[in-house]
Amino acid sequence: MFERRLFFHIDWALLSALLCIVGIGIAMIYSTTYVTTPGGGHVGPQVWTQIYALILGVIALVIFLAIDYRMLAEHSLFVYAGLIGLLVFVLFKGSTQFGAQRWIALGPLNLQPSEFARLTVALILAMFFGENRRGARNTSDLVIGGFFTLVPLLLIAKQPDLGTAVTLLPVFFGVTYLAGLRMRLLGVIVLAGILIAPLAWTFALEDYQKSRIQMFIDPSKDPRGAGYQTIQARITVGSGGLTGKGFMQGTQNQYKFLPVAHNDFIFSVLAEEQGFVGVLAGLGLYLFVILRSLEAARLAKDRLGAYLVGGIIAGFSFQVIYNVAMSVGLAPVKGITLPLMSYGGSSLIATMATFGLILNVRMRRFTN
Repeated sequence: MFERRLFFHIDWALLSALLCIVGIGIAMIYSTTYVTTPGGGHVGPQVWTQIYALILGVIALVIFLAIDYRMLAEHSLFVYAGLIGLLVFVLFKGSTQFGAQRWIALGPLNLQPSEFARLTVALILAMFFGENRRGARNTSDLVIGGFFTLVPLLLIAKQPDLGTAVTLLPVFFGVTYLAGLRMRLLGVIVLAGILIAPLAWTFALEDYQKSRIQMFIDPSKDPRGAGYQTIQARITVGSGGLTGKGFMQGTQNQYKFLPVAHNDFIFSVLAEEQGFVGVLAGLGLYLFVILRSLEAARLAKDRLGAYLVGGIIAGFSFQVIYNVAMSVGLAPVKGITLPLMSYGGSSLIATMATFGLILNVRMRRFTN
């Protein structure tokens, strides 16, 4: 458990950067969900949900910081089994919103188990390869690691939530790369993925998923339908200019031209209201968080800690890069949120918990 002397080894700079990003996110959610009425206006309920989630997220961070990550890893198989159980439960008894069955209703709250999959997969893969002296060089061990990743990935994709499911792949590659995955084998995996792509297009992807890819290539084919979000996101980002239009002054945001802006397209709102300067500040914070986490992996006292941090930050970095690319029209629209900034209680709690593990690994580098 937590020792008092470890308090002085907590990475306060990383923690401060995380809270700054969350603060920016809450401000942008406030702006996007503010409802103007003849008598004035009021804030949307999403802001309060995000604040409550932040409180729970800080509690989760403290818990995952206080308990030795090695003990958590030793029980990773039980955590993994619990995740699979929740994902199976969601498929049969989960609540449905926007045509997807992804949540478990807990009174006034909705829990999305898939958001905790990255943490769980990183934990069990780090344990498996960290305790395996052969690392990821052995093909059979790589297959076992792939199985641990593929099971939750398929269950999440079945909800359907392909965006969240895909974020498990960077976690897998992050851990296996640090564990010694040969570049030749990685090339074979990538080539196999390219060869399977036509089959996935024909048999695996739903019509709306194919439409998103087609609209990414040429959104002007359906500017008022499937291509609308892509076009409006580009306009929103470009309209901010150098210094932005000011807080709650963005026309694209305030007049609701960009649908669900508080979720997948929160970066576009930041770009419109705070401009290029605000974007640089936001991306600078993300870059600091990523580099600081990579340093934690480098300083880790054992392979388990290094693999754990590597897997977590690989998934986190993929989310950031993809969401930003999607917001500026450089990637197809998918349900991949901007971590820490986009609206989503389960996402915020899970992300704060994962950084609790990263802080845990860095802090305990001085212990036996």
